Amino acid sequence: MSESEILDTHLQELRRGTIVLACLRLLENPGYGYGLLEQLGAHGFPTDANTLYPLLRRLEKQGHLTSEWNTDEARPRKFYRTSAAGTRLADALTDDFRSIAAAIDGLPQED
Repeated sequence: MSESEILDTHLQELRRGTIVLACLRLLENPGYGYGLLEQLGAHGFPTDANTLYPLLRRLEKQGHLTSEWNTDEARPRKFYRTSAAGTRLADALTDDFRSIAAAIDGLPQED
């Protein structure tokens, strides 16, 4: 495995946990799956549909997202929105993420 592939693997692992937080924050305004994929990518969280859709279903099942179908357009779309429980989770995750980032910033670095 090349150094680039190893780095990509570690970056993917690091980002995987932040996708939940990013989704909860972005879905404070209702959104649908494909649009969310585009938003995530635009904000530096490249994700594929095979990761996102199961995540959305899991967060909905846990009560962190609500959803409703919009059938006003030619193609029905399921819109998701962060619930009150999801907002509380996002706030807790954000606080923890900031603490982790501060701890990492405090670690010594080689020059």
